[in-house]
Amino acid sequence: MINFTAGGITEPKGFKAAGIHCGIRRNTEKKDLALIYCEKICDAAAVYTNNLVKGAPILVTERNLMNGYAQAAICNSGNANTCNADGEEKAEQTCAALAKELKINSSDIIIASTGVIGQPLNINAITEAIPSLVKNLSVEGSSDAAMAIMTTDLVKKEYAVTFKLGGKNTYIGGIAKGSGMINPNMATMLAFLTTDAAISSEMLLCALKESVKSTYNMLTIDGDTSTNDMASIMASGLAGNPKITEKNKDYKTFVKALTALNTKIVRAMARDGEGATKLVECRVCGAPNGSTARTAAKSVVSSSLVKAAMFGSDANWGRVLCALGYAGKKIDIKKIDVSFISKTGSISVCREGAGIPFSEEKAKKVLSDDEITIEVNLHDGSSKATAFGCDLTYDYVKINGDYRT
Repeated sequence: MINFTAGGITEPKGFKAAGIHCGIRRNTEKKDLALIYCEKICDAAAVYTNNLVKGAPILVTERNLMNGYAQAAICNSGNANTCNADGEEKAEQTCAALAKELKINSSDIIIASTGVIGQPLNINAITEAIPSLVKNLSVEGSSDAAMAIMTTDLVKKEYAVTFKLGGKNTYIGGIAKGSGMINPNMATMLAFLTTDAAISSEMLLCALKESVKSTYNMLTIDGDTSTNDMASIMASGLAGNPKITEKNKDYKTFVKALTALNTKIVRAMARDGEGATKLVECRVCGAPNGSTARTAAKSVVSSSLVKAAMFGSDANWGRVLCALGYAGKKIDIKKIDVSFISKTGSISVCREGAGIPFSEEKAKKVLSDDEITIEVNLHDGSSKATAFGCDLTYDYVKINGDYRT
């Protein structure tokens, strides 16, 4: 059984966290530097953006995790440290300064940055704040760390789950940030996951990739794949379960728990999309295979016209079929059924690829809720998938029209 608990990245045994203001962001009331630390070296893994333009911290983290181990993760917000000539040098400087303070190897550090692209990073602000950051480490520090990685997010994303592995109580915790520039196709904007499960770095990477496929990779806010997207996970092994080194029953249980946590995070991200007023999910069933189901679902929630219709509570189901038609998969349009669902009720609007009579008044009520499901049945198999997104509002343009200035 998998249960959600209070807390986040410090729920698993061995982890502490902190978040402070160091001076990257002009607003002194906003935290902008986060740290996660484990009392022992961890098996670790990460997945990264597919964007060819990659932030300097990603390049450094990729090198650091080549051996499959890490003991700390540090992240600044307010500056992406991307497209800077000295970006990697500054990321390495950060790792070196943190390693000295924590008395660990600089290669055992995951580093990330988020914020404006192409702006020089104030490295002195970070290195001078590291002693204070380390001093603030505590088992109560998850919330501070979650707030320190936020940019345009309106709410923090911080969750944890508990379950049993080999009869031992086990935890996975996570914090994440993401509100705009979201179309991962790999992982997430930034997600930091911790667990006290005993699991090898090889199996940890397999589990992360498997979970990502149905969670972060099924999320889109605006179709823009960020330069700094990354999801990382560290495993302390302190739960005391028999170490997972192969894809056995315990591995499957771990993946199930990790996916439950990541789904919770993804839904929170979609709900907190820049300017969003509604969480929009597309559930596709009856697909010939998983790839078709995933592509079809994501095509619908990615459509600007569908997103705008959801904002206006307009049951314009033709836009759903349009998005399915250009998804790039072989779909028989004449078999498709479409329904809109919310806590108010459900309403069928399309059957066998054609419109059917429905109450516009009822449809308006269904689509006026803040969580909407677009249900699509392809009637061509047994595979299914869910994609996560949000509506497209006037505020999205306002937020991004002057984001840099």
